Amino acid sequence: MELDFDSIVNYGIKLGAEFIDLRYQEHLYESIVLDNGVVRDAGVSFTRGLGVRVIIEGRVGYSFTNIMSNENLKLTVEKAVKIARYTGSYGSIVSMEARNVVKDRIVSHYGIDPFDIDYTEKIEILNLVHKKLREFKEISSITLPYAFEKDRRVYVSSNGDFVDFTRRMIGLGLRLVAHSNNTYESLSVSESTVGGWEFLKAFDLEEYAVSNARLLIESLTAPHVNPGRHDIVLDNEMVGLMLHEAFGHATEGDIVEAGGSVLAGRIGEQVASELVTIVDDGRVPSGVYVPYDDEGTPKLKVFTVENGVLKSFLHSRSTAKSLGGIPTGNARVMSYNHSILVRQTNTYMLPRDWGVDEMIRDMRRGIYVKGKGALGGEVNPLTGSFTFTSGPSYIIENGEPVKLVKGVMLSGAILDTLKRVDAVGKDLVVKTSVFGGCGKSGQMVRVGDGGPHVRVRGFVLGG
Repeated sequence: MELDFDSIVNYGIKLGAEFIDLRYQEHLYESIVLDNGVVRDAGVSFTRGLGVRVIIEGRVGYSFTNIMSNENLKLTVEKAVKIARYTGSYGSIVSMEARNVVKDRIVSHYGIDPFDIDYTEKIEILNLVHKKLREFKEISSITLPYAFEKDRRVYVSSNGDFVDFTRRMIGLGLRLVAHSNNTYESLSVSESTVGGWEFLKAFDLEEYAVSNARLLIESLTAPHVNPGRHDIVLDNEMVGLMLHEAFGHATEGDIVEAGGSVLAGRIGEQVASELVTIVDDGRVPSGVYVPYDDEGTPKLKVFTVENGVLKSFLHSRSTAKSLGGIPTGNARVMSYNHSILVRQTNTYMLPRDWGVDEMIRDMRRGIYVKGKGALGGEVNPLTGSFTFTSGPSYIIENGEPVKLVKGVMLSGAILDTLKRVDAVGKDLVVKTSVFGGCGKSGQMVRVGDGGPHVRVRGFVLGG
């Protein structure tokens, strides 16, 4: 049935809402997992629902439903109104920054809808990759996930907004375990894009599988790096991971508002090397595509840091009002049954003018830290401290990466790290994933991150 969004909004106003907005979602997710040559998972999930937010005298009420009858939609609006009224003195007062009315319909670009491709073709591709990987006797476990997501979101508000946006994402991954002489190593990698089946048709899956298998096997006999202070070059993936986790969360307006950010009160302050410019952007090529947030606000290209100076936080309409900013299009929800949080989209550093080889030659000695197979880590936005484990990396001697080492432990404070940046490459790479995303307060959303290669002097590495 075609929903009459206007009648739902009007009903909320009739019940006394000063403001009401609706978030309608249709979410389709297709997943296939080939586990050591056996199809362990093959299916499609589909969810559909509507969330209603009302504001009455500054109090917020939120209710949601996945039953789309007119009667139940009215009950959902009534519940949201009751919640807003009954919170009374227990609820905080919310005020939202004004913006222009937005009306748009938009669909992310794709060539071939993956949902139109037969399952046999998808499983055959996974089988071909599995067959190629079985040629490596050291590899003892091969798990190959494939996923496709179609996410349609409609935003309607009593201010007159109407945004209808659909995004398609597709991806394939490798989860490998290798062993030799009682030594085990694992590697988990994936490639995703906003697009359609044409992505996998054009992707050299055999080369991708072979190169990752060889890296994993080589890492079996790789030594650990000596812990201590080293000059390092971070590749695109490690730069993206560190910026998103250790810096990006500290720029989210709700964390700043709650007093949980190391960046609070520091707008206009030098927080990084003048070579560092950091951006949050919803429309960067190869990243996740977020032209509008879940409040219908157009996603701005936000320069959180420009030439080392902290310029802006990321905002919803309410954090923009409370912190004196502007809505940046960073109000996001996992799905229709969740409330608004401030979230990143694509976090990356702008490129400069160094070539990667030039950067490494100029350094002479150090560590080339790679992100492929990185295991993540821990961060604290309040202090800016972080701990990450990289993927297999390389020792640099005489200006050349000469020896593979196992993943290294990176620990430090993000602002100190950014101030130690003395070279930024010209090779911008941003990546996203259909297999996961960023978690916050129980919600996971698709994000992207990346940057150019970056050199950091005097960084502390563990073993």
